[in-house]
Amino acid sequence: MLMRKALRKIFITTLTAFILLVVYIIPTLEKNDAINVNMEVEYITGLGTDHIYLLDTNDLLVKTNILLESSVPSEQVKLLIQNLKEGDNAKFPTGLKAYIPEEVDVLDVFYDEKVISIDFSKEFLEISQKMEERIIEGISYSVLDLEEVEGLKILVEGEKLNNYPNSKRKLPEVITREIGINKKYDINRRGNIDKIVLYYTESIDDHTYYVPVTKYMNNEKEKIEVIVEELSSKYIYENNLMSFIHNNLELLGYEKKDNMMILDFNQYLFDKNDKILEEVLYTISYSVFDSYDVNCILYKVNGKNVREIGVSDLK
Repeated sequence: MLMRKALRKIFITTLTAFILLVVYIIPTLEKNDAINVNMEVEYITGLGTDHIYLLDTNDLLVKTNILLESSVPSEQVKLLIQNLKEGDNAKFPTGLKAYIPEEVDVLDVFYDEKVISIDFSKEFLEISQKMEERIIEGISYSVLDLEEVEGLKILVEGEKLNNYPNSKRKLPEVITREIGINKKYDINRRGNIDKIVLYYTESIDDHTYYVPVTKYMNNEKEKIEVIVEELSSKYIYENNLMSFIHNNLELLGYEKKDNMMILDFNQYLFDKNDKILEEVLYTISYSVFDSYDVNCILYKVNGKNVREIGVSDLK
């Protein structure tokens, strides 16, 4: 009987210690998981709810995922800017960094008729000339990727920012995606200059994510033709950027019908397993959605429907 009491006491003591250990460990695990969930690289699967643009080691803005704990546009923007500020590198995926100086504060955020106005402190005017374009591009694309936002206004201490702080180049009255991102100029004459957005992939620390490049070029072709030609080319202007699209991919036909783009390709849209790589779908789709006013793409191979993808599928 004494033996049973002793064993029972040992069991209760051990169980109590185990419960206390679990209670102590769980908050730590939740804290670590929160960091991983709130700021993740955008994997090829397209997981995530909203997007944010961070700088890679080559100072190119890349699209990553962020989980914003609000559905209110003004609050979402405050969270985005908070994550774009320098100072806490631990929350970022390896190889990516923020770029808004730590001393810059957000005084207020307003939302009116799908336009967000961000009022920064006067320190915003002190951003470096080298980084001013990237900073404004990154803020703009991060905010404009929100579902309820179509325009952005930047204010400093309540006054509208009409020019870049250093170069004094004019900013649009309302910033849209027309501002471009990671701009590349390939112009040799004045006429027929077109703006085309191309999405490449980049691999860092065994993770793959997307890098938009706004290319200004002399062009007489339809934008979709240029998109396919550029993404299937062996030559990419940045060594760190890649494209998974086969060199022999050909666009057999295309049609813009209402809000849909219909694209007909040859068999090289498929991989060796007769499937379309997610990387291929995403790079083409992102490029089309940024270059055309459509919200759906129908993919065909040799005239046969194979996949339909909408803007919301890329979130």
